[in-house]
Parts: sequence; C-alpha cells; structure tokens
Amino acid sequence: MSGPSGSGPERAVRIGVLGCADIAWRRVLPAIVAEPRIRLVAVASRDAAKARRFTERFGGEPVAGYERLLDRGDLDAVYIPLPTGLHARWAVRALRRGLHVLVEKPLATSRAEAAVMLDTARAADRRLMENFMFLHHGQHQEVRRLVAAGEIGELRSFSCAFGIPPLPAGNVRHRADLGGGSLLDVGVYPLRAARLMLGPDLDPVGAVLRRDPELGVDVAGHVLLTTPSGVTAELSFGFEHAYRSSYALWGSAGRIVLDRAFTPPPTLRPVLRLEKQDLVQEFTLAADDQYGAVVRSFAAAVLDKVPPRDGEEELLGMSDLVDRVRGCAREMR
Repeated sequence: MSGPSGSGPERAVRIGVLGCADIAWRRVLPAIVAEPRIRLVAVASRDAAKARRFTERFGGEPVAGYERLLDRGDLDAVYIPLPTGLHARWAVRALRRGLHVLVEKPLATSRAEAAVMLDTARAADRRLMENFMFLHHGQHQEVRRLVAAGEIGELRSFSCAFGIPPLPAGNVRHRADLGGGSLLDVGVYPLRAARLMLGPDLDPVGAVLRRDPELGVDVAGHVLLTTPSGVTAELSFGFEHAYRSSYALWGSAGRIVLDRAFTPPPTLRPVLRLEKQDLVQEFTLAADDQYGAVVRSFAAAVLDKVPPRDGEEELLGMSDLVDRVRGCAREMR
C-alpha cells in the first residue's frame, strides 16, 4: 500500500467509505469533503444505486460491494459506518490490507471483538480510531475545567440521558443480528460520558434493559454506576423517547447542567448552567464543529502519527464496561 498522496502541506489521506449509512450522509462525509487533508476516493454499497447517490453529492467513485473497495490500490484508509455487528469483520479485513480505519461508534459489540480489532491494527501498524464525535467538542473540556476548579465542590453524582424518538419499521438498529438495540446505539453515549467525567474505574451495580419481544432488541435502558470513592452515575437512554441529550454533575456546593451534550450542530453556541444555593449563572460557550474536529484528528493520526484521542486502554475499557452492563442487566419486557 502506497503512502498518502502528495507531500508536505499538500498531503492528503485517500479514503474510501464502506457503507451508505445516514450518519455518513448527514455528518461525516460533509466533514470529510471539507477537510483538505483528506480526499474522498470511493464509496461502496451493496446497492450500486445508493453508492451513486452518495458520490453524486460528495464526489468519488461509486463501488458495488465492500470487498471490491478494499481490493483497490488507491486508498490509504477507510471509514466504516456499517451496523455495529459488522464493524469487527470489515475493520479487520481493511487493516490486514494495510488500510487505516475510522469506524463508527461503538467500536465493537464486545470486548472480545475490540481486542481482535486492536491486535490486528497493532500487527499491521495501522491506525484504528473510533468515531465518538462528541468527545471532540470543546464544551466538555469547559465542564471538566469548572469541576476541577471546585465550582461545585466535591463531586457527588453524574446523571445523563440520551434518547431519540421511535425509529421507523425495519430500521437496521432493530436487528439483533447486526448489533442492534439501544445499549449499543444510544446507551454508549452516557457510558462514555461517565468515563470522561468520572474516570475509567466504574462499576455497574445495577441495570435494566427493556426488550421489545417483537423486535428482539432492547429499546430502552437505565444504568447505575459507582466509583471506588462512592461517586455515582445514573444513566438513561433509549429510542422510544422525546429527544433528550444532556448531563449534569452534582456536587457538595453546586450543580453543572449541559444540554445538547452529544449532537450539537457546528453553529450552536452551547449554554452551560452553573447552579449554586443563591446563584444561577448561564455561560454561552463558543460554537465548535465536532464533526470537522474528528476528521482532522483522523488525518493527523494517519499523516502526522498523532495518537488518536482514545488509545487501546480506553477502547478496551469502554467495550468491557458495555459487556459488564449487559451482564448485570435485568431484562424487562
């Protein structure tokens, strides 16, 4: 596999896309084509017409079939927005062909799958990066700064909710065989946010997953976590809700609340609320483009050998946490 095209500041990662998912259409491909250090070469789908629709908007060559895209000799990397249950299979195949991989969240359906993917990336000396876009937005760094500065005193608890309205019939996220269900789709956001704010040492002490017997997947869930020091996290998620995307940190002297935590558009100026006994303050933060930021980070990982934000330890730890939540969950119907 040849290196990224060009030299010096003109170098660009030649990327192909495996799958024509909605997240690619709405968020990631617009960011890719706007990034000068990445060049979209091809888009693959099992449906040739769908691949053409994507390339007519974003450029590149349409390819019928994922294997045919991997067999090309003009790529440095692939972006994989396929269903979660297909991430490991296609990421491993791409890595073994010498391609860097940007894969949609969550990285895998289990810690075992994540370990195979990371082992393959290490053996191939290729980058494997998970596309958890919210981590690249500056609003979370501001929350962490306020907590570290003691603005809410001793941290006591973290609460988070991420829910979306019911999905249309036949949606891929309803398919158990493709890694569907609310835990892997929306539940991973509150779990990852808890690790971001409370650290990696989290113990699931209880969970409930509500399973739809007709669909065969969980459609909602609640999780209780604790840290060794006794800080708790209460998480709720699902795709049978009115839209909600927020978290709060509650301490001995106050509370921080952040709305639009996970999917703020690039033009939005987030509002952070700091609540104390006799004072409520609202801070309007700078707008930030988390979609562009994650694409720039991937380009830097490939071209400049800058390690991705989340290394192997975090990726394995997050996958392990999902396993443990699933393992302790009480199932409701």
